[in-house]
Amino acid sequence: MTTKQLQDAPTPARPKSTNGVINGTKAGTGDTRIVVIIYGPGQEKIVSVFADVLGKPHRLAQSFQAVGGEDHGTVIGIGASDAKADIGARNKMLMVAINAHCVNLGMPPDVDLSAASDYEFLYTEQPFFRRDLSRFIAFTLGQISHHEALITKPRTYFISTTFPDVRTALSNLDILSVGSDAVEIRVDLLKEPLPDGTFSSVPSMSYVGEQVMLLRQRTELPIIFTTRCTRENGRFPMDNPELYYQYLYRAIQWGCEYVDVEIWLPEDIRRRLYEQRGNSRIISAFHDFSGTFKWPSPEAQSIFQESKKYGDIVKMITIINSMSENYELEYFRSQIKTNNPDGPPLSAVNMGQLGQFSRALNTVFSPITHPLLPIVAAPGQMSAAEINGALSTMGQLPKKNIYAIGSFRSTPQATFFEKCFNELGLPHNFATVDRGVKGSVEAFCLQPNFGGAYINPPLPASQPNIPQLSLSDAARTIGAIDTIVVRGEGAFSFIGDNATWKGIRATLTRDFAPSAYKDRAAIILSSNGEDAASVIFALRSLNIGKIYTVGFKAQGPLASGVEPFTSIESVQRVDQPFAIISALPPDKSHLVQPLLRHFSNGKHTSNSHLPGLGKVFVDLANGPRKGDPLAVAEQSGWTAYGVADTSAFTTVETLRLLVGQNVPYSFVRLAGGRGLY
Repeated sequence: MTTKQLQDAPTPARPKSTNGVINGTKAGTGDTRIVVIIYGPGQEKIVSVFADVLGKPHRLAQSFQAVGGEDHGTVIGIGASDAKADIGARNKMLMVAINAHCVNLGMPPDVDLSAASDYEFLYTEQPFFRRDLSRFIAFTLGQISHHEALITKPRTYFISTTFPDVRTALSNLDILSVGSDAVEIRVDLLKEPLPDGTFSSVPSMSYVGEQVMLLRQRTELPIIFTTRCTRENGRFPMDNPELYYQYLYRAIQWGCEYVDVEIWLPEDIRRRLYEQRGNSRIISAFHDFSGTFKWPSPEAQSIFQESKKYGDIVKMITIINSMSENYELEYFRSQIKTNNPDGPPLSAVNMGQLGQFSRALNTVFSPITHPLLPIVAAPGQMSAAEINGALSTMGQLPKKNIYAIGSFRSTPQATFFEKCFNELGLPHNFATVDRGVKGSVEAFCLQPNFGGAYINPPLPASQPNIPQLSLSDAARTIGAIDTIVVRGEGAFSFIGDNATWKGIRATLTRDFAPSAYKDRAAIILSSNGEDAASVIFALRSLNIGKIYTVGFKAQGPLASGVEPFTSIESVQRVDQPFAIISALPPDKSHLVQPLLRHFSNGKHTSNSHLPGLGKVFVDLANGPRKGDPLAVAEQSGWTAYGVADTSAFTTVETLRLLVGQNVPYSFVRLAGGRGLY
């Protein structure tokens, strides 16, 4: 196994703000250092892809010494052979170094470059997953943070892949991850085959890197990187703690969102990992299989205090001998929450059949299994459906009626939502109903078992006619309510929210980092301002520059910085837009085609020193249409998305709002079929 002792590398700059979509917060700038991409032989093109995803120009350089302050805003590419000469002497405050290695060139990457770089991106040439690169660079630079959104959820779960080779799980990953907020790769359970037919006692860094790459290519969920030791129900040897550091720090470099660090490791190692974690979050983990651990003991308090020193989440897992110990855990949990109001969050469960009660009551990153997994990661582990079933039996998850309210054509989600509820083991009923006359939505909301509603067409936020309804910032600004969420017990209150803008934003950032939109121009086509409002809000959340409109004039709080086109001449005076979004009805959707051709990438020179040219086209038309705007856009050099993409992402956000559970985009597309949209 080829490894290299890692030195104390620079701490990647932590973002001052993130782009979590909580309450419509705007994307943060994150790490503003110059991005330097180290590329392998014949792989210069990966530099332009990084630049394109970031919406920046790029150039190639011969050394780190040739990079200066004047290169801010430009992505720099340096060949691997040149980079080795002075990577150690680079100005780490000025630039962030990313070793981009194509696994088709062979593994492992150059161990010196891996150790000296801030981050490392492993990729395949065929197939190439641009969205994987987009997620990697946006996360490592601090432009996105899953954690900021997850810690606000009432419950979070993660699925542990217990396969010896993650390739075995990939075909079922869409189904395996329903209900999960993250996916764990158990590095200690990986089995790397050797030429003699046996398996390596410890999977090599090279093999583990490929496994992480393959997993990230197939899931949009955050990855938890875990090397469980032999004493804690794992297979990783304990005789060399420094080996743990090498693997765990490399997980940070690979952009794993969470890194599981066991508390038995020497404090110096735990401290270094915590200080160097960049945008990754540390799960400080304790496991006890002795059966002698007691939750009311001073030892339990001491372990939490030690764990929180170098942890963003504290995880405590034990074996118990009696049912009463579950209640002792719940008292311990309440003490921790009271005495540590600022965190870190505690994830604590008891193992074995006796401890399953505690798994149902734990709300922070509960480890779950799935019937399709070969083995459970720990004794007594339950699936998401089993936990939800237990909560329902205990009265913690009462049966509710959830509705899709609107015209029949506009709400075909009922069958799909029922699939999701069945897969998740939720007790709720889901029904599609016509809106009817004014005030009919209020009648549904006032039913005793009302659990929420998805509304299409949306309700006007100015006159919702629903008592006890408060509005989210997004719904108020956009002026439309497409989701009603129930909050509280007993005397219920309702929140009117808008999920559509989040679906549009998720589509816009699927293949581009949020920073690509900053201060760039965009064009929106719509027959009216109401249909365009969620588009404007989504673009504003990405710090877009000037917005030009066709077919409508923006009104109210969204009107600032929005300018209508008034003539052909006004169109011709506009700089290249980064995004064109059509909210026109299907029978008028073809009207966008001249604009797509006019701003076609093909008519511009490919000067790499210019910022990225026109990039993104989104067609929100739903139904039979004239022409084929998506085909025209792709032929004209645009990255094109249709209503199936935005609707799938909106469905993901709607389910999160209504039932607090995560259903991945990939599963929505897989299970929804053509009929959903």
